[in-house]
Amino acid sequence: YGLSPNGKKAVVVGRSNIVGKPLALMLGAQGKNANATVTVCHSGTPDLGAVCREADFLFLAMGKPRCITGDMVKEGAIVVDVGINRTESGLCGDADFDFVSARSSAITPVPGGIGPMTIAQLLANTMQAYKAHQGL
Repeated sequence: YGLSPNGKKAVVVGRSNIVGKPLALMLGAQGKNANATVTVCHSGTPDLGAVCREADFLFLAMGKPRCITGDMVKEGAIVVDVGINRTESGLCGDADFDFVSARSSAITPVPGGIGPMTIAQLLANTMQAYKAHQGL
């Protein structure tokens, strides 16, 4: 979509070894599709909303259903919701989608956004590991 974090403020909400930490490192690396100023937040971050409101790019990977609300998002921010949570009403992300999407310029849906790409990458990594194990 041509949405580069280069020179922008990126906030990653989540510090897991699977998503949060690697994502923060990739965003802060040199390159035209990286080079962001990155802040990593988590469930213990004081005034999480204030930190999120500073983000041009907001990446959600905390694993708490609808924990990021519309008032926590800067007008025009790009929101990438990696969280997927099973609730009584079905699957949802870490963003309260209806309210966050009203403030953001772009947002990934849950389900249907990041999930298929995660599965595709998992399958690619599995095949790579199989080939390495087989000496192929």
